[in-house]
Amino acid sequence: MKTPIKNVVLVHGAFADGSGYEALYHVLTAKGFNVLVVQNPLSSLEADVNQTNIVLDRIGGPAVLVGHSWGGAVITEAGNHRNAAALVYVAALQPDNGQSALDCITSLPPSKENGISPPDDNGIVYNAKEKFHAGFCADIDAKKAAFMWASQGAFYASAFATPITNAAWRNKPCWGCVAIDDKTINPDIQRNMYSRSNTKITEIKGSHVIFMSQPELVAEVIIDAAESVAK
Repeated sequence: MKTPIKNVVLVHGAFADGSGYEALYHVLTAKGFNVLVVQNPLSSLEADVNQTNIVLDRIGGPAVLVGHSWGGAVITEAGNHRNAAALVYVAALQPDNGQSALDCITSLPPSKENGISPPDDNGIVYNAKEKFHAGFCADIDAKKAAFMWASQGAFYASAFATPITNAAWRNKPCWGCVAIDDKTINPDIQRNMYSRSNTKITEIKGSHVIFMSQPELVAEVIIDAAESVAK
């Protein structure tokens, strides 16, 4: 008899923090899942992977590991953890060995709405205020978008350029949500990465933050992953 997987670990991306997962958290917990949210330091790939590993240790058993945007690069390394039973990429980057998140996101031209700025004097990358709503979260209301911009994390550009050393998607089953209206990561980049890795793809109409605007649909993909890898 299969033992269902009821643990989920959520990993956020750049220009955000774990609180963005609140709606998805409530959908999943209402369905009986035990959910923990990683708070990434955003200072380096290694730091974010270490933080994710800490949460995977804490969850105490097999879990579906979910990454959004930059969080996709994080789960690509952290997914080698013994408790990561499946990987779910939500409008996320999915680099291969020797490839960085920057390599992925620049593989096609950016949209005109994309507001990712060059690094500042401290090597930190921010998402520009004037483009944040349209380019990052167009299907979230303007007040919420303004708060998200003001509370975005300080993301160090060097993390973005760090190559993956052991891509977990090569050994773990994967699911991917393509955000059809994404202006931050071109949807075709998402399709190209997920097709290469034999990821099970679900296309969801929405902006880069489909986990906020379409939490029920993203939850369905996570639940599918959990049920498919039940042991």
